[in-house]
Amino acid sequence: MAVKIRFKRLGAKKNPFYRIVVADSRSARDSAFIDQIGYYDPKTKDTKIDAEKAQEWIKNGAQPTDTVRALFKKNEIIK
Repeated sequence: MAVKIRFKRLGAKKNPFYRIVVADSRSARDSAFIDQIGYYDPKTKDTKIDAEKAQEWIKNGAQPTDTVRALFKKNEIIK
């Protein structure tokens, strides 16, 4: 099973809010997920990420998407 760390979109139309989740790569964007490790609000640039969980999932083989990888680098979770 290929596991990805990616965004799950929430919020109203033109007012997005994203949860950072660990999910099977074959599942749809907003469907079931394995674990929630944080959130990101692009309007206010508010971010909260559980760094320990993120590093543990990456160590176990989960691949972050390009956008999530950039967010992790910005928050110094990965190098």
